[in-house]
Amino acid sequence: MRANGTFATMASLLVRNAALLATMDDDDREIANGGLYAVDGFIQQVGPTDSLPSSADEVVDLSGHVVVPGLVNTHHHFYQTLTRAVPGAQDAGLFDWLRTLYPIWARMTPEHVRLSTTTALTELALSGCTTSSDHLYVFPNGSSLDDQVAAAAEVGLRFHAARGSMSLGESAGGLPPDSVVEDHDTILADTQTMIERHHDSSDGAMVRVVVAPCSPFSVTPEIMRDSAALAREFGVHLHTHVAETIDEEDFCVETFGRRPVEHMEDLGWVGPDVWYAHGVFISDDEITRLAATETGVAHCPSSNMRLASGIAPVRRYLGAGVRVGLGVDGSASNDGSHMLGEVRQAMLLSRLAAAPSIEGGPLMTARQAIRMATRGSAAVLGRSDIGSLESGKAADFIAVSLDRLEYAGAQHDPLAAVVFAAPVGVDFTFVGGKAVVAHGAMTTVDVEELVPLHNAAAAALVD
Repeated sequence: MRANGTFATMASLLVRNAALLATMDDDDREIANGGLYAVDGFIQQVGPTDSLPSSADEVVDLSGHVVVPGLVNTHHHFYQTLTRAVPGAQDAGLFDWLRTLYPIWARMTPEHVRLSTTTALTELALSGCTTSSDHLYVFPNGSSLDDQVAAAAEVGLRFHAARGSMSLGESAGGLPPDSVVEDHDTILADTQTMIERHHDSSDGAMVRVVVAPCSPFSVTPEIMRDSAALAREFGVHLHTHVAETIDEEDFCVETFGRRPVEHMEDLGWVGPDVWYAHGVFISDDEITRLAATETGVAHCPSSNMRLASGIAPVRRYLGAGVRVGLGVDGSASNDGSHMLGEVRQAMLLSRLAAAPSIEGGPLMTARQAIRMATRGSAAVLGRSDIGSLESGKAADFIAVSLDRLEYAGAQHDPLAAVVFAAPVGVDFTFVGGKAVVAHGAMTTVDVEELVPLHNAAAAALVD
């Protein structure tokens, strides 16, 4: 790997004979008996197999597979893999859920952060994710974003490390306990250090850093303003939770005299370099303003269902031209990291919202759901080098075999089957032309060794 995080010069890669290759390009090309040819981790040609070079240093035959661009996860909390299904947090709404888990997260160590990052990224890779953002906003006991970056490099997925922060503790009127908040100067200094140490703005970058105060109810307005200024000084993106629950809306109105999006506008938190997690409680007027400013939204359907937060107005977002990507959200509010499953969930939840009693209108299609998780998510993260399979883009793609029980009788439309049928693990995940998952197994992580280590760490943390 190069010092800047991209892959060193690689041998050429030829993918052949895919039953169907969905490019997700501007023309939505779907190529039967398709394939691609890549050199140095970037695609040079995409087309029918007989139109590609006849040989390469590595040839992968994907007969009987559906190939799509790698899925892009725009919102997660990796550390929460340690606190799935914790008693007391199983049946709570967001604020009570947080109050239960904050004291547990306060006991985390750097080893917890490294293990949870490895576990989450492994689960994502096996479910078709090639690029993931993660929002880490708790840094107890010497934990650091460095721990995540090191773990991500071992797994081999592209990683957008969102340096989160909380500065508004209970004693100052915020939600988190004082034990897990940081002071203003520490937050800004460490965030700048992480940007200077890890951020890579080049095409094909493996690591980018995001400035990401946690939420309006856990940081001060001063941190929000100063974080935005810092991000724009260094040319990095901004991310935070906005309008996830009705409680948050009430908090913003009572505390700041503004609805959540209005509050974000006052703080300078709109624009093509900003994306919000959730965006459930958004008015039509706010949707119009988000579209006009090119502010993005990470849609997290499973988490919104799990915490009974509500249904994000995704169809109205897309209709207005808002940039929307997909996120699995935290593994303690999902409680998983199955990216392909999240695509299906997004489609189904959108259809529920389309019921006549709610919104009405046409139903979200399988292809629209995949596009949201590829092209849509890439746009939200500010990446033009991933999200579709076409010349010049990174060779990030996944392949799913149709020769499975789950797809029996569903091959009338192979691409739609990948979304409509029960979620499965993918057979191949390639990142920059390198197989992170091959024949359904990780090539970079020993899962049998990882699972007991992670379980032991989780048990000790919660106990």
